[in-house]
Amino acid sequence: MGSLVTQLPALLGVLVGTIGTIVATSLADRSRWRRRQTVRWDERRLDAYAEFARALKEVHTIASRMIGGYLDREQEHAALTEASFRHTIAWENVLLLGDGPTVTAARSWRDAVWAIERLARGMPSEHELPDLLHRANEARDNFYHAARSGLGVGGGSVAQASLLESRLYQKTTAPTSTSTNA
Repeated sequence: MGSLVTQLPALLGVLVGTIGTIVATSLADRSRWRRRQTVRWDERRLDAYAEFARALKEVHTIASRMIGGYLDREQEHAALTEASFRHTIAWENVLLLGDGPTVTAARSWRDAVWAIERLARGMPSEHELPDLLHRANEARDNFYHAARSGLGVGGGSVAQASLLESRLYQKTTAPTSTSTNA
């Protein structure tokens, strides 16, 4: 009995050490799993946001070309219909995977582009095209800001609306030069 009593502290130490190892390993595995899940969902969210942005920008570009009258209207109308379909599919992924602020910003951008699309399809609008374009550009900036914040992407602002508006303003107000033959 005396030898058991002398070995008891060592046995208790082994038992506590084993339990501690099991608990620490379990906590580390759980933490590692959560990190992998977070990375996995962030990657999927990034893909969903990028696809949505690409599809919506395609709708915006085609609608703008239709308003400008650059190409065959029937062909552009068919392309716009296809692009709108791709946008609808991409929108579902944003709804499924996006965080609240990003979905709200995506909805505003989508609504702004829809106003341009309606104008391209010949429907009346209460706003002029430059206002619609600026509204879409600002909404796009807000979407990218929200998406980057939600994904933890740093690097500062990527806003383009003010820059695009100033370039448009410069083009419309620049004096035309007349050349003289000397």
